[in-house]
Amino acid sequence: MKPDAADTADRRVTLAAISEDLGVSLSTISKVLNGRADVSVATRERVEHELQERGYVRRGAGRSEARADLIELVFHELDEIWSMELIGGVEQVAKEHGLSVVLTVSGDRHAPDPDWVDGVIRRRPVGVVLVFSELAPEHRERLRARAIPFVIVDPAGDPTPEVPSVGSANWSGGLAATRHLIELGHRRIATITGPDDMMCSLARVDGYRSAMNSAGLPIDPAWIRFGDFHVTGGRNHASELLALPHGERPTAIFAGSDLQALGVMDAARAAGLAIPGDLSIVGYDDVPISRWVTPPLTTVHQPLRRMGEEAARLAIRLAAEADVDQSADAAAARSATTPRMDLATSLVVRESTAPPAA
Repeated sequence: MKPDAADTADRRVTLAAISEDLGVSLSTISKVLNGRADVSVATRERVEHELQERGYVRRGAGRSEARADLIELVFHELDEIWSMELIGGVEQVAKEHGLSVVLTVSGDRHAPDPDWVDGVIRRRPVGVVLVFSELAPEHRERLRARAIPFVIVDPAGDPTPEVPSVGSANWSGGLAATRHLIELGHRRIATITGPDDMMCSLARVDGYRSAMNSAGLPIDPAWIRFGDFHVTGGRNHASELLALPHGERPTAIFAGSDLQALGVMDAARAAGLAIPGDLSIVGYDDVPISRWVTPPLTTVHQPLRRMGEEAARLAIRLAAEADVDQSADAAAARSATTPRMDLATSLVVRESTAPPAA
């Protein structure tokens, strides 16, 4: 059905008025509407604000512009254990909705590469699920200009309020892991968490500190280590901790990931220590391998697969809402109630923890 001539005229008048009021060209406004990269952040923000204020409705932002039957899942790196759990969750929900999954590896743990958004706009997926800290404001605006919803999974930072995200209760997980070791009788407890610029790492350490402080136990600064969530990080830090004099050496270590816990196990065996007789170890994530190592790993269950499922469902839901109503008022209402979800964690006790040796 052809657009009404008066409606088309109204759009032109609106864009011409915005162009005149802001002192920018119509071609610049067109670039903003089409998510083009060659517009400065400041100009993009001014134009977007004015479009929203005037209630301008983008043409082609809803059903008239076909989406590809895809969910795009973006990591900064892939590992064969942790990443596969998230991928499995996203794939399950995509399959339920007749969609395929496109897997992209881009950037670092903070954000994808700057040119990544150009590819997304060309592919035009139903939605994007990102395993990153955040998206740069200009990337967010370009995706929104093309009505491509995005959701961040397990955010490393604290996303801005209008960014949908799915995470887990990291502080509670760190608290539960440390309390378990305290209840077993351990008093010298160390922790090896992830990078010190990631909120999830800091939250797990805060849970550890809270448990130790509540029990009235001292915390040696040398017992708190920031690793990289990988096996080598766990091994290297544990080797240093276990080389401390006998009376200062921890009798238990809470690792901020199961992969780091595997590294701790390796370091303990290299030092001639028995697990859990000489050293108790708790991991974090509860990836499948944790139940098959020797001894099976006590760990904090982080619902990685469900996190992927919920993120995919949220992206699909946001896409459906965008198709129903693209008005500025509706977009503002959705922004004011941006979904932020933290899933519960739980302790899984296996055989890598026991009371300390007498």
